[in-house]
Amino acid sequence: MADVINLRQARKQKARDEKLRVAEQNRALHGRSKADKQRDRLIADKAEKFVAGHRLDPPGKDEQ
Repeated sequence: MADVINLRQARKQKARDEKLRVAEQNRALHGRSKADKQRDRLIADKAEKFVAGHRLDPPGKDEQ
């Protein structure tokens, strides 16, 4: 004999599984920790300061 299943529970479980699948995809696309983001921002700021410090003309000075 076949097992009896509750269709309401099966439908809810299917929806939960779908949400988990979508969440896993989002984690793969956007899953960077706060520390990773801060480290990358710090490296970019440091590089920008280095380049700005080695410019011959300060930015904002218009040559006429």
